[in-house]
Amino acid sequence: MTFPDESTLKTITLTSSAAAAVRDVIAKKNLEGYALRVFVSGGGCSGLQYNLALDSNIRAEDMVTETDGIKLLIDEVSIKYMQGATIDYVDDLTSAGFKIINPTSYSTCNCGQSFNSGDSEEGGSAGGCADCG
Repeated sequence: MTFPDESTLKTITLTSSAAAAVRDVIAKKNLEGYALRVFVSGGGCSGLQYNLALDSNIRAEDMVTETDGIKLLIDEVSIKYMQGATIDYVDDLTSAGFKIINPTSYSTCNCGQSFNSGDSEEGGSAGGCADCG
């Protein structure tokens, strides 16, 4: 696999509300110097799931960009599934949390944390939430 260049990573958008939410968590937990790691792993009811974590370990193979004062880290496998995605933070009457809008996903689970990219080896369902809880 060829590792994408930095311009590919810049196609992932971190909204200002998401950046503010990350800054808030970093400040509350006293984690200065941490970055937001975004990655995709197998699982969830649609085949793949999004993961976000605060990380102070920037690996040599990570792609790194900065948006609104927040460093964003992503590995070479995950970027393949997240090109063009937007990471937002939503706080409304029914829920609060990060939301990923991904134009490359074939289908997403109702919970929004699991998705299917349309690759035949992933399996998964198209929208059920039986395993999400």
